[in-house]
Amino acid sequence: MMQHQLAVQARFRPETLERVLRVVRHRGFQLCSMNVATVGSTDNINIELTVASLRPVELLFSQLSKLVDVACVEIQQPTTQQIRA
Repeated sequence: MMQHQLAVQARFRPETLERVLRVVRHRGFQLCSMNVATVGSTDNINIELTVASLRPVELLFSQLSKLVDVACVEIQQPTTQQIRA
């Protein structure tokens, strides 16, 4: 499996993280790591995801971009590390 890193900027709501995780799972990606940080004193958060899958990361990117509270999704430099299951 190939690892991919994504950076997501979203509005902080209790359900935002649940929606992001549900999309990751439904699109067939395995969550390897997740880091969430608030942006200053605003109600925005930055979510850094590392996911693994044999599927193209663009499938996950397009679905995350459609979420209501998500403002921006970026695919970071692809990781060359392979995960073997």
